Amino acid sequence: MSVEAITPKHLSRRTLGVALIGMAAASTNARADTLATPQDRPILTISGKIRSFNAGDTAVFDRAMLEALGLRSFETHTPWYDQPARFEGPLMTKVLGAVGAFGDRVQAVALNDYATEIPISDFARFGTILAMKRDDVYLNVREKGPLFVVYPYDSDSELRQQRYYGRSAWQVAQLIVK
Repeated sequence: MSVEAITPKHLSRRTLGVALIGMAAASTNARADTLATPQDRPILTISGKIRSFNAGDTAVFDRAMLEALGLRSFETHTPWYDQPARFEGPLMTKVLGAVGAFGDRVQAVALNDYATEIPISDFARFGTILAMKRDDVYLNVREKGPLFVVYPYDSDSELRQQRYYGRSAWQVAQLIVK
């Protein structure tokens, strides 16, 4: 809405200034949303170029919050397991959408500080998930959990190369949007 549409010509500069500050504050609030607060132990922290927060300038998620984003599953071969495994978790596009991510890449950081950078474009292109389960069992730290970035490797031969295996961080605890 233009300033002319909401301010009569007889308004003082001071009144106009107050109106503009109010509009700016409303615009800022529209861009910085607040997420729900985790009810259980957080398992994921997202920071960086995001618009929605629930813990200072970060977004934290517990398992229930991630599950509420909707779960996707697929079965695929991986270099880490002898047999194909069925992975289940929210789509990475949904996770980043929930926090209003506006970067072009994500750094996934594991519990042991391993980090890998992933182009955000991979997530929509390949249907990458943030797996919480393998073969219907929640992932624990010994089993590459609590969260594991997994591509559907069997869906595209391009995915069966080291570049994508290297982007598949396990024991993920943090995502930094860049």
